[in-house]
Amino acid sequence: MVALFATVFTQSNFAQDNTKKSQLSTLLPLYYDIKNALVKDDAATASAKAGLFSKAVKATDMKTLSESEMNTFMSLQNKLTSAADKISSSKDIQKQRDNFAALSLDFYTLAKAVKLSDNPVYEAYCPMKKSYWLSSDAAIKNPYYGKAMLTCGSITDTLK
Repeated sequence: MVALFATVFTQSNFAQDNTKKSQLSTLLPLYYDIKNALVKDDAATASAKAGLFSKAVKATDMKTLSESEMNTFMSLQNKLTSAADKISSSKDIQKQRDNFAALSLDFYTLAKAVKLSDNPVYEAYCPMKKSYWLSSDAAIKNPYYGKAMLTCGSITDTLK
């Protein structure tokens, strides 16, 4: 009986951990999609992907988060949604890039507090824009200048 209870309890906790991880980890590829669209100077795709990011932030189930994750996420949720909504509602790539800088700053705060991926997450810095972004790859592909200055920047942090 004790073994059965322990098995059920362990499986329940494991299921909650998987839900929690998948709940917030879904935001990272959506963020990367926005970044990649900006790298390609593609305002229409950046707009669409930012809309998906905003919806995902709003749909996050707080019940799946630990108390510290929930506190961090709740402190950033409105900022993340606001920046993503501004990117989504604009067709002007420069305005999108300006709002992406704010999105990136707040998303980095979330990524430092909550492990979003088993793979490294690289924080890169653009000295011309004086802004940061996150990337799945250590190779610099600058979302603030796209093709004009594709490799401008450097890695400043690696989250593992």
